Amino acid sequence: MSARLTLHPSVDAIGREAWELCFAGEPENFDFYRACEAAGPPGFTWFYAVLSDASGPLAIVPAFGTRYRLDTTLQGPLRKISDRLHRIVPFLMELNLFALGSPVAEICHVGFAPSVPAGRRPALLQELVTLTRAEAAQRGYGLFAVKDAAEKDRGLWEPIAESSGFALLPGLPTASLDLPYASVDAYLATLGRNMRKDLRRKAKAFADVRVERRRNIDDVADEVYALYCQTVENSELQFEHLPRDYFPSMLRHLGEGAAIILYFHGERLFGFNFVIETPERLIDKYIGMDYAVSRDFNFYFNSWMVNVAWCIENGVPVYQSGQAFYGPKLRLGCRLSPNGQYFRHRNALVNKVLLQVARVVRLDRFDPAIADFAGEPA
Repeated sequence: MSARLTLHPSVDAIGREAWELCFAGEPENFDFYRACEAAGPPGFTWFYAVLSDASGPLAIVPAFGTRYRLDTTLQGPLRKISDRLHRIVPFLMELNLFALGSPVAEICHVGFAPSVPAGRRPALLQELVTLTRAEAAQRGYGLFAVKDAAEKDRGLWEPIAESSGFALLPGLPTASLDLPYASVDAYLATLGRNMRKDLRRKAKAFADVRVERRRNIDDVADEVYALYCQTVENSELQFEHLPRDYFPSMLRHLGEGAAIILYFHGERLFGFNFVIETPERLIDKYIGMDYAVSRDFNFYFNSWMVNVAWCIENGVPVYQSGQAFYGPKLRLGCRLSPNGQYFRHRNALVNKVLLQVARVVRLDRFDPAIADFAGEPA
């Protein structure tokens, strides 16, 4: 029996057992995707592309649909110009986008049944992509993309991109810090002398800060959301905007798999980190801060050290941080793993225009650290 494709609207339609077989050990797991469906963000339609035969799922890739603004990655003066243009002619600035990947996951997760041999996986993913593109077109999506194709899956995606005519843009890389150290001092010893001195100096600003690690924030949910919104307003790059109940809902659904670290000065909550916890990796998903005082507390660097210390104390070997502040992260010892964005529009003329637009909006144009990493001028 030949394989068939199904676009499921919920991870529940696949089932926990089948999902975990295909994504064994993945930190962003079945509960993570189920929680994201329940919590938001708005403006996205959830899909799960599943290629199956009589034995069950062979390959699974999460996906989503949305109205995509072409200037999403623009920053500075160019974004101000594009915002004015969007208000005048929004239909020229937005496209119906169907993407493999997730607006809230770190990478585009690709899962295969354990029974599928490695040599068969490229062909199965090619079949899944081909059938999904056709289904997306029937549903009215003109632009097809792969969001955050991970470096570890490059061997799967590159042949598909070449045969399907996908263009490739560099995405935001994943920053990971390996922590095979017995103490925080041992980690600090690996950094440059100036960075060590700077971190020790900055730590003094945290002398009166109270740190709480929680799995429930119902009593401070409004304050947490206000800090998140303030951080979004100060960020020039934002693909999704989370709703107010996102963090409380994620904590309820993920249980012991997630936590939020709260930072207080007196009774004032001035910062937080939302993290996913596994024995192998701590993923720092979101940061929020009160910009009126965050610099006084050297919040970014001190919260970084809180997470590093937690990993070392709990024997977690990798600290994975969010997609921003790459310059400081490199100085703090991170390694960067590239993620790719593939795309193609089914209208050949529109696709040619998008190729030219992509030269302006590519992410590595706006961060020198990413430009150096990608090997191209910013």
